[in-house]
Amino acid sequence: MDKPSHTRYARFIKWREMHITDTGFILVLALITGILAGVSAWLLKLLIASITSLTRHGIDAVNADWLIIIVPIVGIALTALFSRYILRDRVDNGVARMVSDLKAKKYKLSARVIYGSLIGSALTLGTGGTAGSEGPIAYTGAGIGSKLGELFRVNQRMMMVLLGCGAAAGIAGIFKAPIGGALFALEVLRIEFTTVAVLGIFLATLAASLVAYVLSGCTLDINVISPGPYDVHTLAWCVPLGIVCGLYSLYYTGTGALMKKWLTGERHAWLKWISSGLAIGVMIYLFPAMYGEGYGTITDVINGNFSAPDSNDILRHWSGDAWMLPVACAGILMLKGAGSSATNNGGGVAGDFAPTLFAGCILGLLFAVMIKIAGWTDLSPAHYALIAMAGSMAGIIRAPLMAIFLTTEMVGGVEFLLPATIVALISYSIVMICKRNTFYHSQPFISSSVQ
Repeated sequence: MDKPSHTRYARFIKWREMHITDTGFILVLALITGILAGVSAWLLKLLIASITSLTRHGIDAVNADWLIIIVPIVGIALTALFSRYILRDRVDNGVARMVSDLKAKKYKLSARVIYGSLIGSALTLGTGGTAGSEGPIAYTGAGIGSKLGELFRVNQRMMMVLLGCGAAAGIAGIFKAPIGGALFALEVLRIEFTTVAVLGIFLATLAASLVAYVLSGCTLDINVISPGPYDVHTLAWCVPLGIVCGLYSLYYTGTGALMKKWLTGERHAWLKWISSGLAIGVMIYLFPAMYGEGYGTITDVINGNFSAPDSNDILRHWSGDAWMLPVACAGILMLKGAGSSATNNGGGVAGDFAPTLFAGCILGLLFAVMIKIAGWTDLSPAHYALIAMAGSMAGIIRAPLMAIFLTTEMVGGVEFLLPATIVALISYSIVMICKRNTFYHSQPFISSSVQ
């Protein structure tokens, strides 16, 4: 910055301090943060879709399905090499890092997390990583908020608010769910609950979700054609579904923890990358629906296409067509927690929210199908897949309010608010009896050395 521009910059900062209150200025910065986070969320989705399309087209061109086992290894390795040798920083486990930074009152984030999270996540998920994009985009949004606060020299308390605004805006933009994004900041990050913080966070999330929605052609990621009205006479079945979601959440986190322990115990980085990529590749080969974030499968199931969670010819031959759907659903549920953990802890850059929604969708579908096979009643698989998404996220992430509103906002299904609330609260209660803390606050985190 040359001397005249530096002088103008200093004059502007002084003028702002004299004429604009901190509260008013923070709201302006929150709005800018939200807009930039919304653009970033749209860009990340575009990058993931482009890499996924390129990868799938390449596999189809050579007509060799077994290549799907190799692709995640390449993706994880490229992501890890990018982080280590180009970015020279770690951007994996973005939400866990933000929780750690907030605990340590570290509000100044490196600018590298902004673009590093986007590139790393696109490489990981575009090549099959079976996780989500919300952790990286939340980290990107937090980086944007942090750099804006640093640029305009706001105080430490306002820096914390801007970091929370950016993270919440990233979640809101990637899911197009402003209330869910705001509750993420308040419930998961545990941003201090003040008037300025709440106003800034909601302003940022509204801006981010609107910008992402417009840039994506005014479409939702889960495009529900018509789920139909919920049958209130089946409301009692939400109680056993909530129990099932709670028990599954414990299994999901348990298998994820075992996978994390195994990978973090591996001293050789290259062997960790190969091991995690190979594990993901085998899972995807057996159950193709596990590729990437899984929003396509969720959309198909909620719209009534129950053949979406299909598997390959080997399992179809073993189980037969009649039991193909339950076997495929059960197999996905058994492996999803470990697969998500392998993606996040094996060198990839991804998030934890989308896998819980995907697992919940498959769990709800399996629940409804098995109830029908048992001859007890005829539940709507699409409805209970949607409801179980809230139950699974509430139990695994241990943030029930975010899970309830994020799920119903994503699909535009406000009429499912009551059953989703019942399932989410039961699932959350079961998990908290055993765990007594949130998903991110209960696990130790090793800070930011390059992997």
